[in-house]
Amino acid sequence: MHSYDVVIAGSGLGGLVCGAILSKNGYRVLVLEKNKQLGGCLQTFSRDKTIFDSGVHYVGGLEKGQNLYQVFQYLGIMDKLKLKRLDMDCFDRIAFRDDPKEYKMAQGYEGFIQNLLQDFPEEEKALREYCDMLKHICAKFPLYNLRLGDFGEKESVLGMDAAAYIDGLSSNKKLTAVLAANSSLYAGVRGKTPMYVHALVLNSYIESSWKCLNGGSQIGKWLTRVILDNGGTLFKHKEVKRIVAEGHEVQFVETADGGRYSGKYYISNIHPANTLDMLESDVIRQAYRSRIKTLENGNGCLMVNAVLKPGFFPHMNYNFYYHDVEDVWSGHEYNEDAWPLNYSMFITPDPKDHRFANSLSILAYMNIRELEPWKDTFNTVSNESPRGAGYEAFKTAKAEKLIDLVEQRFPVLRQCIQSYSVATPLSFRDYIGTNDGSMYGVMKDCNDPLRTFISARTKLNNLFLTGQNLNLHGILGVTMTALLTCGELLDMEKLLHEINEA
Repeated sequence: MHSYDVVIAGSGLGGLVCGAILSKNGYRVLVLEKNKQLGGCLQTFSRDKTIFDSGVHYVGGLEKGQNLYQVFQYLGIMDKLKLKRLDMDCFDRIAFRDDPKEYKMAQGYEGFIQNLLQDFPEEEKALREYCDMLKHICAKFPLYNLRLGDFGEKESVLGMDAAAYIDGLSSNKKLTAVLAANSSLYAGVRGKTPMYVHALVLNSYIESSWKCLNGGSQIGKWLTRVILDNGGTLFKHKEVKRIVAEGHEVQFVETADGGRYSGKYYISNIHPANTLDMLESDVIRQAYRSRIKTLENGNGCLMVNAVLKPGFFPHMNYNFYYHDVEDVWSGHEYNEDAWPLNYSMFITPDPKDHRFANSLSILAYMNIRELEPWKDTFNTVSNESPRGAGYEAFKTAKAEKLIDLVEQRFPVLRQCIQSYSVATPLSFRDYIGTNDGSMYGVMKDCNDPLRTFISARTKLNNLFLTGQNLNLHGILGVTMTALLTCGELLDMEKLLHEINEA
């Protein structure tokens, strides 16, 4: 038995931020990771000597003084990150079928408004109301603003329906479609996704939008360094299989190879439903287990990662969202013949010549139901088990269909592609650990918002949760949730003061 102050299961961003903060504050930390690579959605991989991101395609809130900047500055990693700011006048470009015009979202609220006024000159009132609402909602989330507060502050906005609010801003359907067009950032669903999810995500990108040069894994690398420099330990190829409790205390975790690790405290960065499957405890009521197990996860996606021929495809320093249907919220409601209904595209500059792109990633919604024939297969780098020729043919057919749609806007794309690889919801399931291959985990629901909030605390005195499923996904959302988790072990007021002073 190996003993530590804090044992963290899972090295996704939430686990690494918790490990970095707690080790910086004197805790002896152990992080256990099942995969070959640390970092969860921060992982990168290489094809044809070209680096691709698993999930971090752009990051908000990293300008000096903004929330994510302050946390990373406190942890000592901010000046080590290689970042490129997206175009100030366009971080996201929006396009629609049968509309030659493309709509630009700018950084900075006034720039955001002025840009869209060029296309919607009659809509200043609606645009200002929209921006004011984003700021109003964000102000109600204390931790997002790196301050203390209570849950009551945000209660008044939790039940707002994002689609209903945005649709109600104007009778101009094109404007409301533009404002919701990047809803795949949070796998938005009409009638379900709360406005606060839209607001917290969009606000961070409007404030500042950045690309991680050489991939998002650098965030994981530097957080790992913080943990190691503060005396912590990280083990790869250590999959937690059991969390064993007696009474109100966890006694140890056990890994697949039979290793046992004990600590004063335990943090699970694994999906809460999977955490409960491992947890051997009579203290956790069946009602709680049932609630967590029945929470719906957000949509999965198919992702095509294309290596581009050098000097062929001009680099675009923004992200591209395309909708082949009028209702931008309906992309996940496809039938297999009509797929895909929309896509998002993220472009990476050639490190040797930023005028050109060296790779791009194209994402389109995909339901894991389509992968039913291969649901019992499992394949990762550390546990290779190919899914067979049928799966490879399925991926190729889907990728070609998606590229067909992209070529309607970028007719020369195929000539620029050197090679491509394809990830499906099964890839996300096996690497990231959501049972249904969801990109962003538990789906928030404006109709019953409290049900989809998961507390960092459990009924066990020394077991805590963290990660994208608790409050909000994404680099910013997961980092803020990690602060919440660390606040269970540290003086939160002191921690926030030190972060704000960093």
